[in-house]
Amino acid sequence: MPDTSIKKPVPFVDLSVQHAALRQEIDRAINDVFAQSSFVLGKAVSEFEEDFASYCGAKYCVALNSGTAALHLALLAMGVGPGDEVITPANSFIATAEAISFCGAVPRLVDADIETANIDAGKIEAAISEKTRVILPVHLYGQPARMDKIKSIAADRGLPVLEDACQAHGARFKGKRAGVLGEAACFSFYPGKNLGAAGDGGAFVTDNVDLAETVRLLRNHGSSQKYHHLLIGHNFRLDSIQAAILKVKLPHLDKWNEARRQIADFYNRRLQQLPGIKPIRVVDEAESVFHLYVIRVDDRSVVESVFKELQISYGIHYPIPIHLQPAYRELGLGEGSFPNSEALAKSIISLPMYPELSHADQERVVVALSKASDLMRER
Repeated sequence: MPDTSIKKPVPFVDLSVQHAALRQEIDRAINDVFAQSSFVLGKAVSEFEEDFASYCGAKYCVALNSGTAALHLALLAMGVGPGDEVITPANSFIATAEAISFCGAVPRLVDADIETANIDAGKIEAAISEKTRVILPVHLYGQPARMDKIKSIAADRGLPVLEDACQAHGARFKGKRAGVLGEAACFSFYPGKNLGAAGDGGAFVTDNVDLAETVRLLRNHGSSQKYHHLLIGHNFRLDSIQAAILKVKLPHLDKWNEARRQIADFYNRRLQQLPGIKPIRVVDEAESVFHLYVIRVDDRSVVESVFKELQISYGIHYPIPIHLQPAYRELGLGEGSFPNSEALAKSIISLPMYPELSHADQERVVVALSKASDLMRER
């Protein structure tokens, strides 16, 4: 007889469950695209743009082929170019900084708040110079940055704020959704995101018609009419099949986000008394959508060892701050430049988190962390 005591590994994320539940709707949507044979900037794209703009509470949405492309074109539309600086956190995925570099500009990095892992709004003002053109906060892990403080600083200096909301679909700050917290926002629909496509995808969202139209031109070779090119643009279009899939999934997003919050509540309750383990804090004004559930630990090697022993999958988001990446060596910022970002990189670990994560698997994660906590105390 098989050994039933052997448990399956706890996955970090399982996209197959979500897709299986929507398989028939998705298949119909894809078949409609094939029936229309309009695979690039087709009807599905414009329909999804309308739906997602409405969901965010914004006037305009421009669908793109990735979140990185959205950030790149947003900065170009805001006039960022060679010699300019854009303020952004040192603690983020590299795509945020890359988009700045694509424009010929320089990322002006700011340290993280150690408790929330988001950009420390109190350190932004000191980073502003005469070269600053945009403030680009990241809503890291699904929690909005302190947009009240950031917008106040930006308003005093006459600077636009561009949200990197690539991990924050549906998140709110003081009741307003990500997407309308600044002058514009950028989203990613990478498959593992809270709203994920079956491939890469992204979007630019704004209430500013001029920005929207400029990004719309830039995504399609600078053209609004075939063979007439007003700008030197790019080929950054979202394909119709991905748009059709996203249109099917969007009505389920709030339900999925609520499931994530319930899992986060469970983790919070069970982990708060464990020595050596501290969840990333969510500020009172924010409603996180927990794209990731991240904790800080006293000794990550112990936690990793226990997780591997007990077959618990995990992630580290992110193990190397931007200023310490070889790609950004030219910034000349060595270790010690951003101590909070560096401390987070050495101590964070992301727990399994997706809407369909079973309560039994949540319990296994907590049990594993309890064991790791005991081992850390013994060292």
